[in-house]
Amino acid sequence: MSLTSEQVLQALSAVNDPELGRDVVTLGMIKDLTVQGGKVRFTLELTTPACPVKEELKASCQQAVAALAGVESLTVELSARQRATRPALGSELAREVKNLLAVASGKGGVGKSTVASNLACALAAEGARVGLLDLDVYGPSIPALLGLKHGELAYHEDTQLVAPMEKFGLKIMSMGFLVPPGQSVIWRGPMLHGQVDFFFRKVHWGELDYLVVDLPPGTGDVQLSLSQLVPLGGAVVVSTPQDVALGVATKAINMFEKLKVPVLGLVENMSYYACPHCHQRDDVFGHGGARETASKLGVAFLGEIPLNSQVRQAGDEGAPVVVARPDSAAAQAFRACARLTAGRLSVAAVEGTDALKSNLLPVP
Repeated sequence: MSLTSEQVLQALSAVNDPELGRDVVTLGMIKDLTVQGGKVRFTLELTTPACPVKEELKASCQQAVAALAGVESLTVELSARQRATRPALGSELAREVKNLLAVASGKGGVGKSTVASNLACALAAEGARVGLLDLDVYGPSIPALLGLKHGELAYHEDTQLVAPMEKFGLKIMSMGFLVPPGQSVIWRGPMLHGQVDFFFRKVHWGELDYLVVDLPPGTGDVQLSLSQLVPLGGAVVVSTPQDVALGVATKAINMFEKLKVPVLGLVENMSYYACPHCHQRDDVFGHGGARETASKLGVAFLGEIPLNSQVRQAGDEGAPVVVARPDSAAAQAFRACARLTAGRLSVAAVEGTDALKSNLLPVP
């Protein structure tokens, strides 16, 4: 009896996506299946280009099908169709953006903008279409981190909306492009709300898989306006290991929960220092506090970013370390964090935000 497509699908139905908790056949991830004699070919369609378990899933599919009698050759190709998380706010803003990802912190000085810029570049490196919006109105640092300067903004020809600047495969917009260097922004709530609205209503973002939004530190007007204006897919909270930083990070997590914005997870930045000469490790600010806090709060822990001079040097040079030194330990940590974040968004898109509390992959 010759091998059939039904037998292949039956074998693949035993392969579960470890994050989504359902099999790849039920999830509709098996595409273009052909069986000709003993030759089997199909495409495994991932839920995001930055899937954190892509190789594990591919290997499991290969193993399941290879075990069938009659299989002579097997070809498994990978593709990705970005799933969208757009909660029903009734907003028409940023309709072409599939996932809005906020990056926040309870206090300043924890490297939030560095994390946001590297996450954006890491997602773009995985093949996603990515935008980066700097909403840190009082202290926009994204232009400096990406080597961009204040200047005249162009307009999109078809829509006559403001065109974001582009670099490193990102579409970028920041208050730093609108305000001369060194000039202070002293605004009350209504003015801040109007500026947030401008960045979504008057900027041509186009089709994006992710729009990463770098928020101001704390729990203020910009965070409130953003959550009221656009459907946020989720938020990543950045902290350092010290107790005081983790305390205010907890407040940021509580804020998002009150605003009905799903918290995708917690990142521990400046987690440890490894001497480049002797390779001895020094936990300058302590270590492991963010992982413990995430566990207590029931949110995902997305990873540890080392305290590394290469991160600072790359930022000073106007190129995130993910771009400037992609093989460094810091860049690899950022890329792992980006993949886990993308996975969290896929869980929210496919299974709903309630699943974020139960589907927590362990981080090494």
